[in-house]
Amino acid sequence: MALIFINLLFPATRVIRPQPRDLVPAAFHGGRCTCFSVRCIKNETVPKLSDQKLSVRRSANYQPPNWDYKLLESLKNEYAGLMYKEQSNVLLEQVKMMLEEEMNPLSQLELIDDLQRLGIFYHFEDKIQSILTRIYMESSSKFMPNKKGLYETALEFRLLRQHHFHVPQEVFDCFRCDQLGDFKASLSEDTKGLLHLYEASFLLTENERTLELAREFTTKNLKKKLEKKKVIDPELVVLIEHAIELPLHWRMLRLEARWFIDIYEKRREMCPAILKLAKLDFNIVQASHQMDLQYALRWWKSTSFSERLKFSRDRLVEHFFWTVGIIFDPEYGYCRRMKTKVVALITTIDDIYDVYGTLDELELFTNAVERWDIKAVDKLPDYMKMCYLELYNSVNEMAYDSMKEQGVYIIPHLSKAWAELCRAYLKEAKWYFSGKTPTLEEYLNNGWISGGTALVLAHAYFLVTNPVKKEALECLLLDNKYHNIIRCSSMILRLSDDLGTSSDEMKRGDVSKSIQCYMKESGASEEEAREYIRLLIREMWTEMNKEILRETPFSQTFIEIAMNIGRMAQCIYQNGDGHGNLDSITRERIPALLFEPIHLAN
Repeated sequence: MALIFINLLFPATRVIRPQPRDLVPAAFHGGRCTCFSVRCIKNETVPKLSDQKLSVRRSANYQPPNWDYKLLESLKNEYAGLMYKEQSNVLLEQVKMMLEEEMNPLSQLELIDDLQRLGIFYHFEDKIQSILTRIYMESSSKFMPNKKGLYETALEFRLLRQHHFHVPQEVFDCFRCDQLGDFKASLSEDTKGLLHLYEASFLLTENERTLELAREFTTKNLKKKLEKKKVIDPELVVLIEHAIELPLHWRMLRLEARWFIDIYEKRREMCPAILKLAKLDFNIVQASHQMDLQYALRWWKSTSFSERLKFSRDRLVEHFFWTVGIIFDPEYGYCRRMKTKVVALITTIDDIYDVYGTLDELELFTNAVERWDIKAVDKLPDYMKMCYLELYNSVNEMAYDSMKEQGVYIIPHLSKAWAELCRAYLKEAKWYFSGKTPTLEEYLNNGWISGGTALVLAHAYFLVTNPVKKEALECLLLDNKYHNIIRCSSMILRLSDDLGTSSDEMKRGDVSKSIQCYMKESGASEEEAREYIRLLIREMWTEMNKEILRETPFSQTFIEIAMNIGRMAQCIYQNGDGHGNLDSITRERIPALLFEPIHLAN
């Protein structure tokens, strides 16, 4: 199916400072997040609610949607048909037989790595887990020095840790000059080994000095390699450039699959059956995503927000793009549809607090959400009535579905999460109206909630978990005892958002972000502050890596969702504001992922 998607786009536009852990809240060495926010550039004079005095109401002058919704609603995708599903099933059986063949451990690891990067691993999860368990047991039972090469050791380490096996960093000791020394200089000649050691180093946990050294050593040597491209295999050049830009562990899975399919196709030892399955599966999954998007578009149209709340961002496709990055498996279509509603509601409410509402109105709205009572709507201005009623109805609808499917009453949990989000928004609004610049710790303690990640994860838990567990609820919502996985995911998003959006937002007159808070507190320059924020993001990934190796009350699916929110944050904000004002890179990524099928050779 060939479609021309260009028409979908509208025309476009030396200071001594404390160390990271000195400023990060002690509870988790983390902070708080802001997900979906872009702010004001125009002022309008309106009556203030409480005393009818004139006050300034902010407005952002957001651009119209980047996509033709009517065209998207009318899309027909041939890959949703039974014929392609049958072809896929034949190829799945062939690849499953490959996994069952007897081969050496390195070949098995390479096959698993390819399946993961091509985005088709989810079809073989049980088999992959079985193979990795056997490899882990065999490796850990041999009380002898590591005799494997750097490439195999690093690949095995990364894959095992990705699947939550606690492999010790000491497997790399044999590649160091001594137990306390740097890595051997001779390793710089092993380009493939260096690349895989670099990728493995991003799975480090707290106090793993060997992996910290590995990241420093490989980064330095790989950058030197890129300066001498002529002496490196062309495929390795592309892989190294890709890894240095952003490590594999931090990348959005679906975009990585789309990118790697093209890389794999050019590989000399490429397996035709695997390549065809990857392409076909990508197109089939894309077709299912289009149906989810069309459902979300119909819902969005029914809200009339885009006509009645013109101060807010109309970004339904971008909202859906987030959900695909968070969980792409076709079987979780209901989850994507409901989470698109949640993200859209977060964005609209965020704009009410950040852009349009007066302080009196915001206090009324916060009180209404805290009460979670339909009668609370009576005291709200008309534009808030619309938003409150849609929020109330959408959450209650999800709760009804949960009660019907599982017999679990979740409204108290979800309404609590929404109230907490609105309280965090209100605090930021008070900072803005009072002209206060909070300390970095104050900002982060509020910001990881105001970003919406904890709220999204609260909904996600009920959307993907059956049965619901009491101990998980206690880590999710009860008395603010959020699990560290949730806090780390939220913090990564908050800080990534600030790196991508704060410059434009400060020009428009917004409350200070983490970068500005740190600059004021430490006397750092903006670039020094940005580097410090990047360091905090690395620390949060280190914390996250530690948590996923521990036993938790959450399912593997939920843990992956939490990690994927962090990955999406770095994807969206890597080159600026890819959510509110689509940057050029995101403009290319969304069509490639959601609308443009991969050509299949005859």
